[in-house]
Amino acid sequence: MLNYKHLHYFQQVAEAGSMTRASERLHVSPQTISTQIAELEDRLGVELFVKHGRKLELTDIGRLTLQYARDIFTTGAELEAVLRDRSGRGKALEFRVGVADSMSKAVAFHLVEPALELPDPVRLICQEGRAERLLAELAMHRLDLVLSDAPVPASVSVQAYSHRLGATEVAFYAAAGLRERFAGEFPGCLDGAPVLLPGADAAIGQRLRAWLDRNGVRPVVVGEFDDSALAQEFGKKGVGFFVGPAFLAPGITAQHGMLAVGVAHGVREEFYALSIERRITHRCVVAITEAARGMLA
Repeated sequence: MLNYKHLHYFQQVAEAGSMTRASERLHVSPQTISTQIAELEDRLGVELFVKHGRKLELTDIGRLTLQYARDIFTTGAELEAVLRDRSGRGKALEFRVGVADSMSKAVAFHLVEPALELPDPVRLICQEGRAERLLAELAMHRLDLVLSDAPVPASVSVQAYSHRLGATEVAFYAAAGLRERFAGEFPGCLDGAPVLLPGADAAIGQRLRAWLDRNGVRPVVVGEFDDSALAQEFGKKGVGFFVGPAFLAPGITAQHGMLAVGVAHGVREEFYALSIERRITHRCVVAITEAARGMLA
């Protein structure tokens, strides 16, 4: 019988590119991994890796084996999700979701909320962090889903699938007092005005800067934020015009003294559910994807 633990170790080394990086993911020593991969090669009667200096490269047979390993463990994860879902009916269904730190937390809340409205109780476990780290947790089956504002990066060696949830245009908002100081039609009112923008490294931040340039608007960037919720807190105090999803305008303007200034047409933020499932089966993820269709464009 094929030892699937050995096969799992092989997949981790193949995707990480080295024994050392795989050992960090798996929390075991490189020597343990090396021994188990050697046993797998002996069992299969093939050579899976060749050494080129300090690097490990897959042989042709190794690449074929990796393809099968990914299919095997993806199918296994789907089976685990289905069985966990069915066995948990009537009990609290555990839902482990990661939220990329570049994503609006207000959007994340609205996306996750439908999972909490299922007939059976749900125990929600949320993590926040960089997409790369969350995808590693997903690959180890420590998360059921990762919510992100970008699909799975090509640079990440994790077998995962990007399920597009939809997109929203980005709008500018301001405290009433600040809007009175910089009156006039949008977007001209932003010229010379203080603004709070997403960090320059964020894709949405780059698109907003390009949009401002195209419209000949030169605001004064008084703050850059990776966390949109923190930017909104500063915006509520009148520090600067800030941005947020256009579809959340009713909720944002419901706060005391907040005004919707205008929509940056053409600047769209997309959202994805990242999963190791090709076919979504987890009831919470199904609820999220179905609700997102009616919520986002």
